[in-house]
Amino acid sequence: MTLITTSLSLLDVARRLDPDGKAAAIAEVMNKDNEMFEDIPFVEGNLPTGHKSTLRASLPVPTWRLLNKGVVRVKTTTNQVVDTCGIMSNYSDIDKDLAELNGNTSAYRMQEASGIIEGMAQELASTLIYGDTDVYPEKFVGFGPRYYTLAGSATSGNIINGGGSAALTSIWLVGWGENTVFGIYPKGSKAGLEQVDKGLTTLQDASGNPYEGYRSYFSQKVGLVVKDWRFVVRICNIDTAKLLTAGDASDTSANIMKMMSIALDTIPASGSTKLAFYANNTVKSMLRVKFMNKSNTWVTLNDLQGAGGVTRPTLSFMGVPVRRIDSIVNTETAVA
Repeated sequence: MTLITTSLSLLDVARRLDPDGKAAAIAEVMNKDNEMFEDIPFVEGNLPTGHKSTLRASLPVPTWRLLNKGVVRVKTTTNQVVDTCGIMSNYSDIDKDLAELNGNTSAYRMQEASGIIEGMAQELASTLIYGDTDVYPEKFVGFGPRYYTLAGSATSGNIINGGGSAALTSIWLVGWGENTVFGIYPKGSKAGLEQVDKGLTTLQDASGNPYEGYRSYFSQKVGLVVKDWRFVVRICNIDTAKLLTAGDASDTSANIMKMMSIALDTIPASGSTKLAFYANNTVKSMLRVKFMNKSNTWVTLNDLQGAGGVTRPTLSFMGVPVRRIDSIVNTETAVA
């Protein structure tokens, strides 16, 4: 399979929309620790609060026509689905005297802000997987609540049961594309994490007492659209305790390579999508164990170009990169 790289990632969009380079720099920082951000194509939503998608609901049955007989008139049907965006925000407040101690105020402020940026990046990665507006209405809907049951849902056919009952995790396969699965930002807004330098201002301590300090405001408006649910596959109920026995004399781990192969054939064949697997460090480590087995030819280390044009070895399964997302936990509730 070929990894398509024509879609714009968060970093690409940020570079195009913010010529002073600030947004691009922030996007690069976020990409370093959250590999999914390198793949997601981001587009401007068609609503001020998100994006409305029109989905094909049914296809007409054609008529086998006899001579001198007419054709039954038919039409397709469609549904419309609205995906909303959430707004993440945070402030970085630094005492003026502390910021000026080392003689480079700007560098110190950016060093302090990097922790806030990392926290927001981790929260975004977690929401992309587990975001549930029924529980947290201020967020957006992630993958988990869309692929949540083994039977009875339209997406159930794209969920593969790993058979575990405790210490559970998932592997996700996503086919990114502007007609399949993509990230959004509200109509008329900017893509990516926006930083506003409030400069030197009067701040308040926990008791409400004023002091002089520097303030920066960080905000990101973001959402997820699964326009075509067929382009996401979840391999769920993977027992991580058993998975850690992979390669041992007594191997009780699930056959994740078999399930990943099934996942690849579950997604429709399309040359316009960007395929990638997503798993946490535990799963990725065990795949690397498979790679060390010389008889295995499906798990490989390929050199792929990442953010900033840096080439690095990337674990792949049958040519599809396996990305590390530590926000995928080992304590998931069983998908039943």
